[in-house]
Amino acid sequence: MSAIIVTGGAGFLGSHLCERLLARGDEVICVDNFFTGRKANIAHLIPHPRFEVIRHDIVHPLFVEADQIYNLACPASPPHYQYNAIKTIKTSTVGMVNMLGLAKRCRARLFQASTSEVYGDPEVHPQKEDYWGHVNPIGARSCYDEGKRVAESLCMNYHHSHKLEVRIVRIFNTYGPRMDPHDGRVVSNFITQALQGKPLTIFGEGRQTRSFCYVDDLIDGFLKLMDQDQTTGPINIGNPGEFTMLELAQLVLKLTGSKSTLKYEPLPADDPKQRCPDITKAKTILGWSPKVPLEEGLKRTIPYYRQALGL
Repeated sequence: MSAIIVTGGAGFLGSHLCERLLARGDEVICVDNFFTGRKANIAHLIPHPRFEVIRHDIVHPLFVEADQIYNLACPASPPHYQYNAIKTIKTSTVGMVNMLGLAKRCRARLFQASTSEVYGDPEVHPQKEDYWGHVNPIGARSCYDEGKRVAESLCMNYHHSHKLEVRIVRIFNTYGPRMDPHDGRVVSNFITQALQGKPLTIFGEGRQTRSFCYVDDLIDGFLKLMDQDQTTGPINIGNPGEFTMLELAQLVLKLTGSKSTLKYEPLPADDPKQRCPDITKAKTILGWSPKVPLEEGLKRTIPYYRQALGL
């Protein structure tokens, strides 16, 4: 049994990770400031004897003991991370320094949840880990994109300077139960709009592509990366199956049985035209690849939204 801190543990991904760690026998300390995390996500875990919750913002130092730290703390959807851009970038910089300092003091292994957004609007396709990215450093998304890039740099500098054990994952679009219906990302938007009979919002012409990984597959990748000793990463974890926004919209309409129409809006600033991971490293080093196809994952996800929306 290990003592494991999960920052952002009451969030969409964090709650699933806490659940999996408890299931395998670990002691879990969930740390969250509840800006985007929700108590409902972890309510079923509260009675567990090996689960503890601390309301805390990692922008301030944290003094606890742990064997491992999974750092998932940071708003991840554009509406949330742009709501308070300064807070977002402080979470990925000042907060990252605090978590690395804690890991150094505890001699803990630290896992950093980075993002495919470090690639920006990519000029290579699919994106490999050795691609340095094409990011606007002063754009509307820079608080998140550049914050995560600095966080990766901090991890590697602590690794080289202090021999700290770090593992860095670059997460591509993920979906599943417990993603907030009002999260603002495309899967939650489409499902919520379809179930409520509202037009599905398509930005631009809807030809931009994304790859969608079901949450269970992603958490498998997290655990495999954290528990191996071959690489620090970064390693892409995502589903390389690529879909246009129009294809996703049509699939959501089909699976929900909705009669909603499509509504076209201007493309947001710096919105990537393509996003698809090269997962060669994940396959060869971790023995990981996604198992849940998009249609099956959506079938598992839609009932959660029906319940969450009271439909």
